[in-house]
Amino acid sequence: MPKTIFTNNLINETSPYLLQHAHNPVNWEAWNTKSLEKAREEDKLLLISVGYSACHWCHVMEHESFEDEAVAEIMNQHFINIKVDREERPDVDQVYMNAIQVMTGAGGWPMNIVALPDGRPVWGGTYFRKEQWKDALKQLSGLYQTKPDEMKSYASKLEEGLQQLQLIETPQEETPFTTAFLDKMLEKWKKAFDRKNGGSQGAPKFMLPVNQSFLFRYAVQKDDKEIFEQSLLSLNKISYGGVYDHIGGGFSRYSVDERWHVPHFEKMLYDNGQLVSLYSKAFASTKDKWYKEVVYKTLDFVKEELTDSTGAFYSALDADSEDETGNKTEGAYYVWKKDQLQDLITKDFSIFEAYYNINSFGKWEDNNYVLIRSKSDEAISEEFNLSLPELKEKKKHWIKILKQERDKRTKPGLDDKSLTSWNALMLNGYVEAYKAFGEPEFLEKALENAAFLQKYQFKKDHRLWHNFKNGKSSINAYLEDYVLCTEAFINLYEATFEEKWLEISEQLISVCMEDFQDKKTGLFYFTSSRDEALITRNYELNDNVLPASNSVMAKNLFKVSKITGNREYYDLANKMLKTVQPQIKTYPQSYANWLDLMLNFTDPFYEVAITGKNAISIKKELEQQFLPNTIFAGSVKASEISILRNRFKNDKDLIYICSNGKCDLPSNSVEESIKRLKQF
Repeated sequence: MPKTIFTNNLINETSPYLLQHAHNPVNWEAWNTKSLEKAREEDKLLLISVGYSACHWCHVMEHESFEDEAVAEIMNQHFINIKVDREERPDVDQVYMNAIQVMTGAGGWPMNIVALPDGRPVWGGTYFRKEQWKDALKQLSGLYQTKPDEMKSYASKLEEGLQQLQLIETPQEETPFTTAFLDKMLEKWKKAFDRKNGGSQGAPKFMLPVNQSFLFRYAVQKDDKEIFEQSLLSLNKISYGGVYDHIGGGFSRYSVDERWHVPHFEKMLYDNGQLVSLYSKAFASTKDKWYKEVVYKTLDFVKEELTDSTGAFYSALDADSEDETGNKTEGAYYVWKKDQLQDLITKDFSIFEAYYNINSFGKWEDNNYVLIRSKSDEAISEEFNLSLPELKEKKKHWIKILKQERDKRTKPGLDDKSLTSWNALMLNGYVEAYKAFGEPEFLEKALENAAFLQKYQFKKDHRLWHNFKNGKSSINAYLEDYVLCTEAFINLYEATFEEKWLEISEQLISVCMEDFQDKKTGLFYFTSSRDEALITRNYELNDNVLPASNSVMAKNLFKVSKITGNREYYDLANKMLKTVQPQIKTYPQSYANWLDLMLNFTDPFYEVAITGKNAISIKKELEQQFLPNTIFAGSVKASEISILRNRFKNDKDLIYICSNGKCDLPSNSVEESIKRLKQF
């Protein structure tokens, strides 16, 4: 028999996920015009397989099915096979994920879709075992050969259903934004609180920083002791758990159990960027030193493992790594055997054992332990008759020993592409950390990343690229790239008072208005009008592991309106929130960032203008407080920005506090200003 010749075109791609599949016997293509045209020309079904490089079950399905020549033969004979990196192409992922959820009621990755040659889906699911996969593909290819009209009829009905999902009705009656509405949503939300472990009830458990951030703000601003205690419980349990890497810093994506103990061990940039922001804000409010430690160690991890020499941030570390036998195993890099720990820690092992639960509580599977805390430093110090400084020194010593030992292991795979949106989230994290702790290095890292974005990800007309790898920028940006960059640059303006960051933010908003806005609803599509159309053009409205791009856009419009006096931006933010408000009632947990915006309308919101030669140092003192209902503007010289115009005096430092178009008499007292701004 002649040897089968495979034509796997993924070898020409830069995505680490696509390159992982470049040597499969499947004739993989990337998602592009050429591969889609090929399906139409050959009248073959499309097989669209979507995943990402750090996805454990994606690797399992690759090994079981896509590396198998018998499976590949079926795929190659009957389908045009397209591999998609969901992080590079969130637009494609979003369209087909909606289809999967309509067809099956659930979703996840790997996501596998069979579609007609024109791209309309007819069947799909997530992970399939090899025999299931082979049987399904044989049936589908047979059905297309014998009953193509039935498949086309189903595709038309499904397409109609998917388009219905994108219909947004503008509310006929306007419901005012009220404290009563917010309180009602929180009462509904509270029913899902896990009162023992923090977060929401059940497993698996995702950190959902957007949700935690809103709940923390609401608790502080409303002086709601119940929600405040729940927020601190969540922050503590998450960071005490195994989802937080106690040795190297940084967070894994989620926990498979309800007590945050055992994660799927992949570490994603977007989680770590948002969690740095969250724990920085929590520190600003509580001054809890543990939150400071979490932020500093997480930023050490980002600097060590996820930062490029250009100032760019990489995307992720894989869940799998080589174990002692050379086999790729989930979590191999992170877990420990008890005897290993005893050999390494020696005389202090009894304290270490109690601190990190090297017992039945911390045991996972195959006699492996995932480090998890259950007691505070104070409790451990008292139990072992140690002072806090003594315990701190011991802990520092343990971590140094274990890190040195762990560094000898084979590291998890690195997804070294850089995504504009995720970089903006990490940039934001650095800015929030700088504001909370005043650490100059944090601002330097933020500015280095901003310079990377400007140099490589901005086109000449202020439009953006989505992806960066090996010195090359590619893929036209999505709404998430624009809005998260805008948010980061507004934050950078607040941190530095450099007006160029505000100007860039306004330029990005203008591009969004031109390329993404639906003039009828006021909302923004996820894809640009300049992009090739998919089967549906979607809005992203639900806040999830990332905030919805529309909710971020609305918050940006609100903030910029407060600094620049642009009333159109304020009115549009208001209109967007009113359009989404009816959906919030159904499931408030999916609209946390929208609810955060609503607090800006229902409660006092302050614009703080600081002028004078000491404006920056005054701002630094103010922003080390947790002041979520505040935006800062300032200058060390005269400025034409609306909120600063005619407010600079050569010989005076002045703090103006404004709300609803009225400003208090200027003050030069930081203490008085803080007292005023904390009148939530």
